Amino acid sequence: MNLVFMGTPSFALPSLREVIKNFGVKAIITQPDRPAGRGQKLTPPPVKLFAIENGIECLQPQSKAELYKTLESLKPDCVVVVAYGKILTKDMLSIPKFGCINLHASLLPKYRGASPIQRSLLAGDRFTGNSVMLMDEGMDTGPILSRQIVKINQEDNYQTLSEKLSKMGAFLLVETLKLWFKGEIKPKPQKGNPTYAPPITKEELRICWKAQAQSVINRVRAFFPEAYCLTPKGERLKILRAKLAEGVGEAGEIIDKKRLVVACGEGAVEILDLINQKGKRVSGEEFIRGYREGFLL
Repeated sequence: MNLVFMGTPSFALPSLREVIKNFGVKAIITQPDRPAGRGQKLTPPPVKLFAIENGIECLQPQSKAELYKTLESLKPDCVVVVAYGKILTKDMLSIPKFGCINLHASLLPKYRGASPIQRSLLAGDRFTGNSVMLMDEGMDTGPILSRQIVKINQEDNYQTLSEKLSKMGAFLLVETLKLWFKGEIKPKPQKGNPTYAPPITKEELRICWKAQAQSVINRVRAFFPEAYCLTPKGERLKILRAKLAEGVGEAGEIIDKKRLVVACGEGAVEILDLINQKGKRVSGEEFIRGYREGFLL
């Protein structure tokens, strides 16, 4: 079986490892290197680093036209896609005999789009899952080959839930491919009302203390480790972990001087861990001992 794997972030790595182990991969296609970090240094994506370490050909088409030519030259029997980051066109999808098979981290048609894991946490969902689908021209609209339900624990954040879904999804993907290649599984149309998971914006990362306390906690979990607030001096604090607390006050007011408890529009939260103004990770109790302001913004 001539397989091509398309993926970009670390979420794709467990699937890539399992596909290589069970089928082999002729080539890997990933997104181009992008500027990252404070210095905006050109940085290869995790999938490219894996390919280099394992001696697998890795291609990085810059345009749709180049991507089509790349797929056409590889002549794959099947293209396996996990978090590649771009929608494939009709002419690309028609190249492989067994189609393009995609692992998506939601129970489709819920959370079609770029940020299904973050959106499920932001909504306070108790369950999410993985879907393996046969890709069509739409954004995550293809028929379903298999699904699995995954419980979201209270302590889960974007990092832990991503790891859980990526590892479980890798095994689901491989077992589904085996059945698909044998002709023992049939695609089923998606059922239910679709919802969408658009890309995360910078504005969404900032905590609004006027929101309800549980909503604040959901934001911290969904955007870990980037959810933040400001001090009255304009210094940024990244909030890593929080829980519900008792107390009332004006939104953003610190209402406990021994623990970092902040009043919300409804209820209050205790900040358990954060990254302070100096970039150091500290507990809420450590932070409050040296903090002289009575509010967070």
